[in-house]
Amino acid sequence: MKTSTPTFHLAEWFGEERAIEMIANAGFDAFDYSIYSMCRFNWKENAPIIIEDHPLYKSNYVKHVRHLKQVAHNEGIHCNQTHAPFPLFNPFIESLMKKSIEVTAEIGGEIVIIHPDKSFGLDGNIEAYNKLLPFAKEHGVKIATENMFDWREELGHAVPKACGTVESFTAHLNAIKDPSFVACLDLGHAEMMKDGTCAVDLIKAIGNRLKALHIHDNDKTHDNHQIPFSMSIDYKPIVKALKEVGYNGYFTLEADSYTGALGKENAVKSQIDLKKSLDKLIELYENA
Repeated sequence: MKTSTPTFHLAEWFGEERAIEMIANAGFDAFDYSIYSMCRFNWKENAPIIIEDHPLYKSNYVKHVRHLKQVAHNEGIHCNQTHAPFPLFNPFIESLMKKSIEVTAEIGGEIVIIHPDKSFGLDGNIEAYNKLLPFAKEHGVKIATENMFDWREELGHAVPKACGTVESFTAHLNAIKDPSFVACLDLGHAEMMKDGTCAVDLIKAIGNRLKALHIHDNDKTHDNHQIPFSMSIDYKPIVKALKEVGYNGYFTLEADSYTGALGKENAVKSQIDLKKSLDKLIELYENA
C-alpha cells in the first residue's frame, strides 16, 4: 500500500517545489496536489478568495506543472491525485474545473477530486460531472466524487449531504456508470454523521468503485482533519472493510489541521509524524 499527503500548507509556506521535496524526504510515495490552494472560498462572504500570485494563474502554468512533475521524479515520488477548488455553485470556481483536469494530467495524477455541490441535488451534480467527463477522458484523468456534509448549528452536529449516505453515494455513481467516474471516500466526513452512516458501510456499498481516500481523524462530531490515531475514529473496522472490497489505491492523508497547527517551524516534524501514522494504518491493513 502506497502513501500520499497534500502539498497545501507546505506549498503556502515554502513554495511548491520545496513542498514536494519535503514530502519525499518524509518517506511518502506520492503527493496530493492541492490545486484548490489557488482559490479558496469565503463562506461568510459567499465569495471566492483568489490567490492572484499563485503559479496556476500565470500564463506559463503548464510549464510550471511539468517542472513540478520533474522535481517529483528527481525526488523519487509522483502525484497520485489532485484536489480541485470548490464549491461548484460559484461560477468562477466552476470555471476552474477544466484547468484542474488539465493540471492533473500534466503533473501525472490519475485522479482529480471534484466535490459534488451540496446545493445542486443529484440531478445538478450529475449534469455538472457529465459536462466535465469528456474533457477528463480526453486527458486520461478520472474524476472522483466525495462524501459531503452540512454543519447544523442548531443541532450541534453535521448532517450528510451529497454522497454523504450509502443511498446518495451509490445514486451518484450509478447515475453515470463510467469507469472514469469514481469515488473518493473521506473517512473523517463519514465518521461525523449522527444518522448511523459510517465509513465501513460506505466502503462496502461503493466496493471496487472506491479509488481514492482522504484520511484524517476527528472527534466524530467536528471536521477536525487531525493526524490519524489522535482522536476518536476506530480504524480497525475501516481497514478491514477496505481489504474486503480489495481496495488497492493509495492511503492519502488530508490531515491539514495537524500540519497547520504545528506551523511552519515544525513542518518537517509534522510530515514525519504523518508518515508514521500511515505506516501504522498500513500495518493494521496488512494484519486485518
